[in-house]
Amino acid sequence: MRTIDQRINIIIGQLEGIKKMMKKKNSCPDLVVQLKSIKSGVSSVMEKILEDELNNCILKECSGNKNKITKLFSEILKK
Repeated sequence: MRTIDQRINIIIGQLEGIKKMMKKKNSCPDLVVQLKSIKSGVSSVMEKILEDELNNCILKECSGNKNKITKLFSEILKK
């Protein structure tokens, strides 16, 4: 499994790729595919950070309310 740093580096590489594609005037569908990959990567990083926060901080402090907290974070990720 990739670390958050690895995931961020992949996103940075994809963004650099977009810059190059724009200079080369690549087709719109190619740019959209790359942008969708970036969007997915950012979502993945956000989910991982929230999951880590949930596991490391909140659940330790509020262990009796694990289901409620897990449900809350699930709702946050859907928005």
